Amino acid sequence: MILSIVAYGDPVLRKRASDINAGHPKLKELIANMWETMYKASGVGLAAPQVGLSLRLFVIDATPFADDEDLSKEEQEVLKGFKKVFINAKIEEETGEDWAFNEGCLSIPDIREDVNRKDTITISYQDENFKTRTEIYDGLVARVIQHEYDHIEGILFTDKLSSLKKRLLKSRLDKISKGKINVDYKMRFPNLKKGR
Repeated sequence: MILSIVAYGDPVLRKRASDINAGHPKLKELIANMWETMYKASGVGLAAPQVGLSLRLFVIDATPFADDEDLSKEEQEVLKGFKKVFINAKIEEETGEDWAFNEGCLSIPDIREDVNRKDTITISYQDENFKTRTEIYDGLVARVIQHEYDHIEGILFTDKLSSLKKRLLKSRLDKISKGKINVDYKMRFPNLKKGR
């Protein structure tokens, strides 16, 4: 089932999400719905807060980035078929150089900005079978994970921009929160009675 993606301005996007236990009701169904919603919106990642649920859950399928010819063959191989569910994730460490990459977000449509992040992360999480894992990622995979992880911490990519850039984007962000934007996927706007 396709879920509504909540737009910028919704308070759920600003909450630190709660842990999930293995007995969480209809978790497999929720994960399936999140995959379907993400693909319908042409995204590469989607976090539970983006569908209105303050839960420490996100899904990533970085496969679309594998076609980027600017990447090394090695990085293209890593991205190809990188499809994972992250439950109760915790980034243990971020290391390496800061590097900029143009990011966007399904909750903030039509705004893309360069964001600086560290290039390597160590992350602990549980997969969809609640098997605990600790893994190290770098490059674009690390970037996508960091972006989605921020969502479960109540952080948006626009928070990482300079104060000048934030001021320049303010009116566009206000329009998004009021639903004054056209998107080709189902969204729920905080300042409207009914989403579309």
